[in-house]
Amino acid sequence: MGAPEKLATSSNNSMQRVKVYRLNDDGKWDDQGTGHVTVDYLERSEELGLFVVDEEDNETLLMHRICSDDIYRKQEDTIISWRDSEFSSEIALSFQETTGCSYIWDHICNLQRNLHFDTIRNDSYHGANNELRELPAVELSTLPSILKVVVDGSVTDQLCVTELILHDQIFFRKLMDLFRVCEDLENKDGLHMIYKIVKGIILLNSPQIFEKIFSDELIMDIIGCLEYDMETPHVHHRNFLKDHVVFKEAIPIKDPLALSKIHQTYRIGYLKDVVLPRVLDESTLASLNSMIHSNNGMVVTLLKDDTTFIKELFARLKSPTTSPDSKRNLVFFLQEFCTLSKSLQVVQQLRLFRDLVNEGIFSVITDILQSEDKKLVLTGTDILIFSLNQDPTMLRSYVSRQEGVPLLGLLVKGMLTDFGDDMHCQFLEIIRSLLDSFSSGGQVRQRDAIVEIFYEKHLDQVINVITSSCPPNGSKNSAKPEILMNICDLLCFCVLHHPYRIKCNFLLNGVVDKVLHLTRRKEKYLVVAAIRFIRTLISHNDEHLMSYIVKNNVFKPIVDAFICNGSRYNLLNSSVLELFEHIRKENIKTLLKYLIDTFWNELAKFDSLPSIQSLKLRYDQAQEHATNNQNNNTETRKRVDERGLEKEEEDYFNEDSDEEDSASMTRGGRIRTRPGPGVSNGSGGLVDYEDDEDDEDYKPPPKKHLEEDEGTLEFRLKRKFLAKKEETDIIKKRKLVGKTQTQKPKESVFATLCSTLSQTVLPSTTTSTTDNKSTNEENKSEESEAGKGVAQL
Repeated sequence: MGAPEKLATSSNNSMQRVKVYRLNDDGKWDDQGTGHVTVDYLERSEELGLFVVDEEDNETLLMHRICSDDIYRKQEDTIISWRDSEFSSEIALSFQETTGCSYIWDHICNLQRNLHFDTIRNDSYHGANNELRELPAVELSTLPSILKVVVDGSVTDQLCVTELILHDQIFFRKLMDLFRVCEDLENKDGLHMIYKIVKGIILLNSPQIFEKIFSDELIMDIIGCLEYDMETPHVHHRNFLKDHVVFKEAIPIKDPLALSKIHQTYRIGYLKDVVLPRVLDESTLASLNSMIHSNNGMVVTLLKDDTTFIKELFARLKSPTTSPDSKRNLVFFLQEFCTLSKSLQVVQQLRLFRDLVNEGIFSVITDILQSEDKKLVLTGTDILIFSLNQDPTMLRSYVSRQEGVPLLGLLVKGMLTDFGDDMHCQFLEIIRSLLDSFSSGGQVRQRDAIVEIFYEKHLDQVINVITSSCPPNGSKNSAKPEILMNICDLLCFCVLHHPYRIKCNFLLNGVVDKVLHLTRRKEKYLVVAAIRFIRTLISHNDEHLMSYIVKNNVFKPIVDAFICNGSRYNLLNSSVLELFEHIRKENIKTLLKYLIDTFWNELAKFDSLPSIQSLKLRYDQAQEHATNNQNNNTETRKRVDERGLEKEEEDYFNEDSDEEDSASMTRGGRIRTRPGPGVSNGSGGLVDYEDDEDDEDYKPPPKKHLEEDEGTLEFRLKRKFLAKKEETDIIKKRKLVGKTQTQKPKESVFATLCSTLSQTVLPSTTTSTTDNKSTNEENKSEESEAGKGVAQL
């Protein structure tokens, strides 16, 4: 065989989005960039290789020649790795989509087979089929030879057989003709031989062979050949496919290629799951699954591109004239169509779903959820979950609008209705997604609107189910335990995501007390669910909430359930102890004091448990700490009061001393400013204290301003007397009289009074200090006036 043939279909050259990684010397994967990978010819060569082109600047990130060596590995459906001998390093391609990974992997495998076949044709091999140039003629006598060629031999021999089968255009036609002859003749040996040959051909795991045997003209005969397994009872698979399998078209599909792929996908799945489940190896199963995945993607693409098909589908779903059976089939088709769309790439999925939203898929689902058919309702929830997985903002946007409000009510009703199976979990999942607080941008407004609707219209509806299902209100019509569990899960979710609603919607409406009615149920897991709700509630550590718990004695049902449980070590016991442990570790003093003060007589029976011991120890420590703080506060208050008293006394005496200093400074100023004998100065004092023998023992207190020079002090005294002459003299008079009555002898009082009177009676003397009069004349005038004042006194 010459150079490999160029890939035939245009899809083979389609580019897939990948990340390129290279293993560095430190054993870590370095990101080389993101781009698109394709299989194409190397430049100036007839060899094929892998090309990865950067998605931003179109630079080549990787160029690798595909070789025949077994160096390629597929991991986790999205990674293809190999060791590149040219760069002596490990290379890995991480695909965004599993379909892209499978597409490239299949082509690598096909190219390797072609390279192996070239090697077989050009080199000498000594295997069992080294002289094989064509397959034996398909006859009854040559069946053993054909079986030996297909089954025996090495991997290289099997690759050679694959190529020979693919190049023999009439091989399968002759083999199927021989099968029909053997079946008519009831030749068991021949039929068994043909079964082994067909099984061996399938295990060659060639996608090209699969395309042939799963075609419309061969598939029924191939399945007929596989019926004759002598190790198992004969099963008539063909009769089942012809008589019992009916292809229903809810809406006519006009594209013949889409119809062909639908039929082929079903047959591949039937063969894989029913006919050969024990025979197929892992690699063959992977190839068949890849074919199914590829076919699904092609069918959805063909249908979504047909705009008339989608419009006709929704027109029939919305039409009131559509019969119930026809509408039921249309809903099932819509659900399967959404499921198959997962085979598309993410971008294509989003585009398809937006088209469905524009056609009114949510209004259709609202109508479906009102049906009495439980299976139909389940199908509607499946479609909603699909929409949430694609883009939850679209569903939130619809529910937040006026026309979408009934849908939220139907979801709540569905969660509270006994549909059987596990449908309640589906409703719960959808409601939680709508109420989820992790939103951003415009989603926040939509979420807030949905939250407001739920708390105003549906919270009481949910709580009433709990109260009506618990003793003494419980009856035969009470809700199933699974429904009550889901309600508790939803309430815990609301507490975690909407803590601002606790006060107005949970405390004021008595929701906490109603949830604790579940502790009366005999199912222990429901009691645990109620305790879990309280545990979630106190995790916010809100003072208002703690006060509510203490005031309403909320823990009483929990403690009673714990006491009734006794010493049994079960989930109920563990949940209560974990609740106590949380209170102790977080040191929630309000609940700690409430628990011990209220329930210690009951809990003392369990003081052997470490959690109860630790709880009591933390309580004792808190009480001791509070007592010490109270004593310390009392002593501190006493010390503060004593220091306050001492300070008041000190301030009082300091105030007296300041007044005395002020008066003394004035008097001292006058003494110091009086000039000595022989000095002519018109600013002398009014009274000559140095001549008064009665004041010899007077020692004035220390003065603050003695350092000032005499001229400055004299100037200040003059301005003071001129500006506030009368007011200042009266104040000084009062202060000096008061001081001298308690501290000075009568002689000092008399001298001070004379000085004061002289200032009062002779105001003109202060203004005449600048006149050039003699000092003796001033003294005579002062003595004269002072004598008059004394005489008057």
